[in-house]
Amino acid sequence: GARYNTTYMMPVGPATTADSLASIKSHVFERRDVTMAELIDALRSNFDGREALRQTLWNSTPRYGNDDAYADAILASVCDLMHEALDGRPNTRGGEYHVNYLSTTCHVYFGSVTGATPDGRKAFEPVSDGISPVQGTDRRGPTAVLKSATRFNHSRTGGTLLNQKFTPQVVAGEEGLEKIAHLVRAYFRMGGHHIQFNVVTGETLREAQRQPEKHRDLIVRVAGYSDYFCDLTRPLQDEIIARTEHQGF
Repeated sequence: GARYNTTYMMPVGPATTADSLASIKSHVFERRDVTMAELIDALRSNFDGREALRQTLWNSTPRYGNDDAYADAILASVCDLMHEALDGRPNTRGGEYHVNYLSTTCHVYFGSVTGATPDGRKAFEPVSDGISPVQGTDRRGPTAVLKSATRFNHSRTGGTLLNQKFTPQVVAGEEGLEKIAHLVRAYFRMGGHHIQFNVVTGETLREAQRQPEKHRDLIVRVAGYSDYFCDLTRPLQDEIIARTEHQGF
């Protein structure tokens, strides 16, 4: 039998969770621009007729991934709670449970069975992947993402996964390669565990959706593995397109 019988539990969507809690804390209890009853009603209806509210939640909620101590502290608290709840508990094989954040593609499926969330995400859309920010909400550049992602203790996990996407121009030439090398080394020095990149424009990916026969050789980094873009399911393709497209450091 196996020498080690550790079982890793994989919480999915920590950034979606943290942003949703940040939204409730900020909008309901501090700003008081929406009541809890109004928010719950909007979520139950998937924001039907409440698009203005959804845009407020989506655009003005403090967001993990922007070097925002308010939001980052909430994500760290979520991760601490998961560690306290699971780490070291006995499993059924004589080993222990531990935590990792390597959602691979589960965030797409879990999102497809999850209703609307208080951060403005609509029902059945993907939740956040790995420890990456919610798709499209990291607006202050890749270094801000790294600072947010290292505000919790990666060493207490069985692994974490951070995805980033760059346009090809950002990493072009020797200077571009040197910059991305510095970014990776900085992340590890700050306590990060695993970071990976797609270097492609959203327009290229959308063109591959429109004309897959012309892009059969297009490979993308999904989450811990690479695959041919045109072989992915449409929801997973859309999720990769929705990731923030960084155009500089």
